Amino acid sequence: MKLAMVGFGQAGGKVVDKFLEYDRNNDSNIVRAAVAVNTAKADLLGLENVPQDQRVLIGQARVKGHGVGADNELGAEIAEEDIDEVQGAIDSIPVHEVDAFLVIAGLGGGTGSGGAPVLSKHLKRIYTEPVYGLGVLPSQDEGGIYTLNAARSFQTFVREVDNLMVFDNDAWRKTGESVQGGYDEINREIVKRFGILFGAGEIEPGGEVGESVVDSSEIINTLSGGGVSTVGYAAEEVEPKQKSGGLLSRLTGGGDENDGLDSAHTTNRITSLVRKAALGRLTLPCEIEGTERALLVLAGPPEHLNRKGIERGRKWIEEQTGSMEVRGGDYPIRQSRQVAAVILLSGVTNVPRIKELQQVAIEAQDNLAEIREESDEKLEGLVNDDEDELESLF
Repeated sequence: MKLAMVGFGQAGGKVVDKFLEYDRNNDSNIVRAAVAVNTAKADLLGLENVPQDQRVLIGQARVKGHGVGADNELGAEIAEEDIDEVQGAIDSIPVHEVDAFLVIAGLGGGTGSGGAPVLSKHLKRIYTEPVYGLGVLPSQDEGGIYTLNAARSFQTFVREVDNLMVFDNDAWRKTGESVQGGYDEINREIVKRFGILFGAGEIEPGGEVGESVVDSSEIINTLSGGGVSTVGYAAEEVEPKQKSGGLLSRLTGGGDENDGLDSAHTTNRITSLVRKAALGRLTLPCEIEGTERALLVLAGPPEHLNRKGIERGRKWIEEQTGSMEVRGGDYPIRQSRQVAAVILLSGVTNVPRIKELQQVAIEAQDNLAEIREESDEKLEGLVNDDEDELESLF
């Protein structure tokens, strides 16, 4: 799948930067073009892989390159005002070579949280290609203002994109981890999961072709219908391929004579990985029952992939989700030393984290209103003397 990626804000820019690094290291050719947009000049300077001419600083007249200070209303206003500057960078993208746009943002801050929904709405109005969002939720310990920002941005973002894929920081932060180390690890997890998903079906000249190819149309159809999506992932290290006719081949017996692998063993590994991916740590933890659509991708050395395992895994997902729209296929990567299962669950609705986020945000909003009202009253009491009121200077 060929994507035009736009990272909005600090978190969004870093994820796009990491996607470009993944692309380079794995020859996956997912990112057809990349743009980073921010109100903070320092955040743009800190990127390593996004081309300089594709880094867009907006809001200079309002915030002088210093960011919006977690004010996502201001972030949205600046995005509206400077949308032509962002469009100028997007104009250089060869859209005819792109399958979809992916707008990436952290939902807890100000620039990405406010600007990503504005840009998504703009892109959907101009282009016929799908516009997807990838939103990163803040962890609970980041504070009430970030939770409130995330809740408001989430409900706006999900309405302005064709599908919103979500990654919840709260499910991935490790105790005792430094802030920088934690976010670097989270970004690697995001890119690993979505990299395999979007890379499926990519065929290099002379490369392996899957038995059941997953291409961009399968991903687009799975994401169609809107809503919220989450991704599951599980992997297992495998031994390099043995030469055919060797001792291992003769001893295993019952397997494929060409590769010395036991078909039952590879099938069982695949079905086990599918269960781990679906029931393990999802990018957005949720109950998978009631999922509207799903896509299963098995990636790894071709001799470790087989149709029976993929079909069994796909059927198991059907049973667990109750969905009749479960697609599946393999993504052969000859040089890989592991077999990985990636599951895209689209249209999930039973998401306790989102319900909790919205409840905490409502409480935070009420508390902020009370605090402001009390503050105004206390200030009035501080500066005014009821018995002998001074006249104001002007």
